[in-house]
Amino acid sequence: MEPVQVPDAAAFRGFRAQCEAERGWLSRYSRDGVAVWVQPPSPGGPAVHRIKCRLDVSDVPAETVYDVLHDIEYRRKWDLNVIDTHDIAQLAINADVGYYAWKCPKPLKNRDVVTLRSWQVLDNCYMIINFSVKHPQYPPRKDLVRAVSVLAGYLVHPTGPTSCTLTYLAQVDPKGSLPKWVVNKSSQYLAPRMLKKLHKACVKYPSWKQQHDMSMKPWLYPEQNKLPTMAVADLALQRAASLENIDESSLLEVKDETGDHSSSEN
Repeated sequence: MEPVQVPDAAAFRGFRAQCEAERGWLSRYSRDGVAVWVQPPSPGGPAVHRIKCRLDVSDVPAETVYDVLHDIEYRRKWDLNVIDTHDIAQLAINADVGYYAWKCPKPLKNRDVVTLRSWQVLDNCYMIINFSVKHPQYPPRKDLVRAVSVLAGYLVHPTGPTSCTLTYLAQVDPKGSLPKWVVNKSSQYLAPRMLKKLHKACVKYPSWKQQHDMSMKPWLYPEQNKLPTMAVADLALQRAASLENIDESSLLEVKDETGDHSSSEN
């Protein structure tokens, strides 16, 4: 088993540097406050590219966006693709392991993922990152395709009292037998859609939260966290190559149907 480590401050700084970097990224889209870049796969690495999407948010403060990214109860309300999402166990004061399953457009099989998620506020920036892990009680299911998050996360940077920029960076392999070119092409359209849906959810969050345990924010107040604890040593890194390839060969002719379904963040 490949050991797992909770990301430290250096890992978060490295993630922020990737989010803010321009070198090595190819611009694919820039319009109406939304920009998309891709980074081709490296030789010998995962076959899916990295994608980076940035959204200028003019009407929501960074702290609210950060809350929405964390609030799993609210996610069940605004994310209509959710089949199931829940936190499994606490690993550290700023890390947990969680489960997320989501709907895919028919005739694709639905997907799920188990991830280690960690968060930190550094230099006035809010960051959440995740990557796939193996959990002994959450093996791949027969009715779902287990996807793999090589690395995914968010950087929220305040630009004013009620404005911010939201950057999503991800390298996610949905597995199955979809050609990687389909995965790479569709993600360029799905990521901006996902961020726009997230933005709408952020606008509505304060009024929703007032009616739903307004003071409960365990991501800000660790003493509120009631999850069972778990040792990081009980987890292992999940590699895409170690998962079974689920046959979706009947879908290979469905080339550019991307639907309105996004990958996991958690």
